[in-house]
Amino acid sequence: MVSTLSVYFFLVFIVQHGQLQMYPFRNTSLPWDVRVKDLVSRLTIEEIVVQMSRGGSGPRASPAPAIPRLGIGPFSWNTECLRGDVYAGNATSFPQSLGLAATFSTDVICDVAEATSIEVRAKYNDYQRRKIYGDHKGISCFSPVINIMRHPLWGRNQETYGEDPFLSGEIAKSFVKCLQGDNPTYIRANAGCKHFDVHGGPENIPVSRFSFDAKVSERDWRLTFLPAFKKCVQAGSYSLMCSFNRINGVPACGNKRLLTDILRREWGFTGYVVSDQEAIENIMTYHHYTNNSIDTATLCVKAGCNLELSTNEVKPTYFYINDALKAGKLNKEEVLESVSPLFYTRMRLGEFDPPEHNPYNFLDLSVIQSEEHRSISLAAAMKSFVLLKNKDGFLPITKVYKKISVLGPMADNKYQQIGSYAPDVMPGFTTTPLQGLSKLSKSVQYAAGCTDNACTTYNRSDIQRATNSTDVVFICLGTGPMIENEDHDRGSMELPGKQSQLIKDALSFSANTVPIVLLLFNGGPVNITWADQNDRVVAIIECFFPAQETGEAVWKVLTNTGNFSNPAARLPYTWQKYSDQIPSMVNYSMVNRTYRYFHSNPLYPFGYGLSYSKFRYTNAWMNPVIDQGQNLTVRVEVHNTGPLDGEEVIQIYLKWLDTKEEMPMKQLVGFRRVFLQSGETLSWLFTIDAESMAVWSNDRDFSIEPGHYRLYIGGQQPNQEKEVPSNVLVRDFKIVPNTSYM
Repeated sequence: MVSTLSVYFFLVFIVQHGQLQMYPFRNTSLPWDVRVKDLVSRLTIEEIVVQMSRGGSGPRASPAPAIPRLGIGPFSWNTECLRGDVYAGNATSFPQSLGLAATFSTDVICDVAEATSIEVRAKYNDYQRRKIYGDHKGISCFSPVINIMRHPLWGRNQETYGEDPFLSGEIAKSFVKCLQGDNPTYIRANAGCKHFDVHGGPENIPVSRFSFDAKVSERDWRLTFLPAFKKCVQAGSYSLMCSFNRINGVPACGNKRLLTDILRREWGFTGYVVSDQEAIENIMTYHHYTNNSIDTATLCVKAGCNLELSTNEVKPTYFYINDALKAGKLNKEEVLESVSPLFYTRMRLGEFDPPEHNPYNFLDLSVIQSEEHRSISLAAAMKSFVLLKNKDGFLPITKVYKKISVLGPMADNKYQQIGSYAPDVMPGFTTTPLQGLSKLSKSVQYAAGCTDNACTTYNRSDIQRATNSTDVVFICLGTGPMIENEDHDRGSMELPGKQSQLIKDALSFSANTVPIVLLLFNGGPVNITWADQNDRVVAIIECFFPAQETGEAVWKVLTNTGNFSNPAARLPYTWQKYSDQIPSMVNYSMVNRTYRYFHSNPLYPFGYGLSYSKFRYTNAWMNPVIDQGQNLTVRVEVHNTGPLDGEEVIQIYLKWLDTKEEMPMKQLVGFRRVFLQSGETLSWLFTIDAESMAVWSNDRDFSIEPGHYRLYIGGQQPNQEKEVPSNVLVRDFKIVPNTSYM
């Protein structure tokens, strides 16, 4: 029986398109490439130029206009889907990306990406029915951000998946697949990994991102800055965004080696590249690499940039493609080739097919803030909290206090706890730490202490009043988008303004026996070395930006209430102990950056995080000898020896023992978040891909060398000054020559 909605779709299609569906590009029985070729062949050069120029942002730049004679409607490219439908009205907000990375769980990422794209598609369907177009009303996502967190003060660290290329790549792969969906014919929304490439600060300190030239060695480029993007391509992303910066003198959006030689020829990418906002104009105005629009358009089209994202330009640079054609600087075949991936993507999104064929067209606004999506947001927040300190097992809290103090500018700050690139705050669905912590006592003394997160205006007497005769003090500090954000780097790792003084005053005004619990809401690390070393600060939790479920998540984790409440997240970056461990923002050498090349002792190492339980590793087994090019299977047993059920993050690191090439000191090559009941022992299998064992040589590209290798298997990195109470197993293996390899 035909549904009413199917009939509606059919009638709308006929009314809108009449007999236009008879064009071959609307014939669903034809191969995709045939359909795309037919559609593009029917476009005039003028139509192509406009389509390639209108990626957003602003009412003049978005949407890409309709082509009425072919029955093609407007199309909105500029949509942000980092962890919810961003800048687009009502939507479920999920934890910020850096917190999602801390979960060390591709399942969590998948749940968030899928829920995000369901809401994005549902709202798109509604916009389409109401004929509303423009920025943040489409289903082509400029997400995820997979740049490497190479510097603690970069303003956009919170948007990334941390400092490790393997972790970032695996998470990106899961995000892309789950955002786009598993339908064999249509995609729910298309991913767009950014910012390609060698882009990780500065934003504005000490120089502008718009003119910055990232000088990178071939080795660092290949081992650190490219791998996550390769995983993104392998996952099937339809798009990448080229970045503002130059790479060794050449602007990324005009960089043929990057966008064609590596991306398309080496990796086989067939999708489209969109410029970052105004990045193409910046080639002239900031980089001074070209001095006119015709040459700039020529450079970028030939390099492999398919779509321009301008800033509401009346005449964006790509409008000059036609002039470049007339001048003989571009040929028609190059332009046709460049526009084709745009229409292939639109075709796979279902734009040119009968609407009832596409199951994603049936999603409606009932999915926004659905109970399922709110549950995903809560679980993701709880799973993202990293327990950094827990003196004498103070947590979890198992009692109700007579009186508690809740302090700090992040204690009741719905708009800062959500982080940047977030959906609009929906107050009715959002809880703050103050709301969650209030469940711990009938008497709650609250003081923000600061007028805002910058904390330049500080009221010491409020802190004194709020800590009077209290049983326990909870301090909520951090940064928020007003301190670290796009176009806003931090000048130092210090807590903003008087926030450190707030902690000291809380210690001073409260009785010497009163414990202090510090809850941090930030992206990049902050200086809390003295708090970590202070005995009265009994617990520290890194919460990142947990979004709408912050308060509920805080309460559940502090009290170990319900599923996922025993913390198991791990730091996705190295937390420096002292300011002299922070390298230059503008130097792109990886020396002394990230755990892979860091030669000092950090405050907290990458992969660090405590639990309310304890775990022990035994019986690690693998084949001690494998051939070149062969994957390695690893088995390990994990025991929950603690009193509580909980999750553990198994981490496997590789060390190259024999190579003469300059490889990282160690490299994460496997991870899995697993659940074990108290007293339970389970065995887990891992496959270490041969590609993870490859070394880079400037002469030989990547290759797998015969020789000796070492694996570290446990819940943390090996040989760290700051350790979790579990062991790390060490196993060596050998790779022998294989004549069929290469």
